[in-house]
Amino acid sequence: MRLLHTSDWHIGRTFHGADLLAEQETVLHHLADLVAGEAVDVVLVAGDIYDRAVPSAEAVRVASTGLRRLREAGAELVITSGNHDSAARLGSFAEFAAAGGLHLRTTVAGIDKPVLLRDEHGEVALYGIPYLEPELARHALGVPDARGHTGVLTEAMRRITGDLARRPEVHRSVVLAHAFVTGGVGCDSERTIAVGGVEQVPGSVFDGVDYVALGHLHGAQTLGEGLRYSGSPLAYSFSEAAQRKSVWLVDLDAGGLADVRRHELPVPRRLATVTGTLDELLEAPELADLADCFLSVTLTDRVRPVDAMRRLRERFPHAVHLDWEPEGGCATVLRYAEAVRGRSDSEIAAGFLADCRGAPPSEREHALLATALETAGKRDPDGQDGDLR
Repeated sequence: MRLLHTSDWHIGRTFHGADLLAEQETVLHHLADLVAGEAVDVVLVAGDIYDRAVPSAEAVRVASTGLRRLREAGAELVITSGNHDSAARLGSFAEFAAAGGLHLRTTVAGIDKPVLLRDEHGEVALYGIPYLEPELARHALGVPDARGHTGVLTEAMRRITGDLARRPEVHRSVVLAHAFVTGGVGCDSERTIAVGGVEQVPGSVFDGVDYVALGHLHGAQTLGEGLRYSGSPLAYSFSEAAQRKSVWLVDLDAGGLADVRRHELPVPRRLATVTGTLDELLEAPELADLADCFLSVTLTDRVRPVDAMRRLRERFPHAVHLDWEPEGGCATVLRYAEAVRGRSDSEIAAGFLADCRGAPPSEREHALLATALETAGKRDPDGQDGDLR
């Protein structure tokens, strides 16, 4: 039996305000082609199908189309919910969906109820552990003394191994889980699942099965031969710019885990970072190939340029993030009390502008400030000059 392990699609997520639905649709279409080309029997999605509990209509359309294509390519689908999903919404109509080859495991009650699929060697049991919020899950699991993620996942795996013990005819098993396992390396785009400062669980919790398809961390990682993160199919933060996104192709034979291969995914739009003055970035010919990248820019001009993002986007249409770090650092560090002591409102406003930009206001800007302060003073009910302090 051949499995494809993926996770953390986060359909509907934006990248610094930029819509990613087209890029997400491209990657899901590639996964369907991979399923057909590699004769994949089962696609495992280990949580975070959506980026939010109530996804938009367009996000639902992209996810539904992607799942349909995977099914039409010939694979059964086993999905569990992540911390970004609404387990109740994702699991709606689960019993009906199973008839069409879409197996949803989103409830505590379903943890020890496997999807049983058959190949020439017999049955394979596939279990889904949805994201378990410890405080809620410990009561739902009937273990009120369990503590943190380790406690509730230990109970979940106890139920799974107990079910396997009652199925002597089943010799191969797979678990999907959405969790932060010790040894994994996180990225900036992941939402913390820490409880009381502890979010990680030891890999030994998952002993007793042939393969564990993990979700939550966005970088592909191998914590053990049968314990892996697939990572997200797209980069969702600039901290992931150097990662090559991928999925795992997992083969099971009569004896259990036979082989695991990594398949790298296409990159619909690259991520890049650049640093320099605004004029340098707008003129440097060697930066021409960044025009199609999602771009993070750090400007080093001594004075903060006016309208910098608009000017950058004339050359780099997909610039999405901008920082200003003047070369040599800021000249002064202002403390509020010192900045306003003995100064008029116009002097405070001019000082604020100078602090933000790294240069004093021009004559035109001084005139605009004076007009603004005069107008504000006229609107004061007592006819007094507005006090910025």
